[in-house]
Amino acid sequence: MIETFELTKKFVTEDIETIALRNVSMNVEKGDFIAVMGPSGCGKTTLLNILGTIDDSSSGSYKFFGNDVNDLSERQKTDLRKKNIGFVFQNFNLIEELSVYENIELPLQYLGWKRKDRKKRVDEVIGQLNISHRKNLFPVQLSGGQQQRVAIARAIIANPALLLADEPTGNLDSAQGEEVMSLLNELNKAGTTIIMVTHSQRDASYSRRIIHLFDGQIINENLNKMI
Repeated sequence: MIETFELTKKFVTEDIETIALRNVSMNVEKGDFIAVMGPSGCGKTTLLNILGTIDDSSSGSYKFFGNDVNDLSERQKTDLRKKNIGFVFQNFNLIEELSVYENIELPLQYLGWKRKDRKKRVDEVIGQLNISHRKNLFPVQLSGGQQQRVAIARAIIANPALLLADEPTGNLDSAQGEEVMSLLNELNKAGTTIIMVTHSQRDASYSRRIIHLFDGQIINENLNKMI
């Protein structure tokens, strides 16, 4: 599904050159659940942004379902992202002025889905994630765990092949975090491929593989024996 070869990312200013990623090569199979771990500043989020086509590498190659992402135009990258990739962030990134239902529906509007098809799909997902009773509430009326559940619903509404999660439990207490990780685990078992950045060993225990980054390099990769 994903193949990267010697991905390198440099940030250059007038005074300094910072290398965020160094020659990162990895393969992701359909149905994988990968945790990316490492200290702050090691390149975890940079890697996630490149895989999500939000950012470009400075060198190296990135293939998504066999297509070289570096060869795509910005419009093609945007189309790839909208149709194939869902994002879950630490800070939820919900739109405060929109209801739960409207937040979840939004990606389908961007994709041009008809109203009746949007309603059918949103009803399906909010039922799956057990938030139907909160669909008319606004983000400010929800707990952190509930907001993250809505954010996950929004991320999977268009049936993405890949879900990218950046510290998805970082702003939650332990009980809410456990609930979110159980939900991600269920989605993975149903076939969603997940790559998750985390500092939490507990969260990483839900994954099938753990990749350790240090100073922008993969220093260790192993199967998760805890699953």
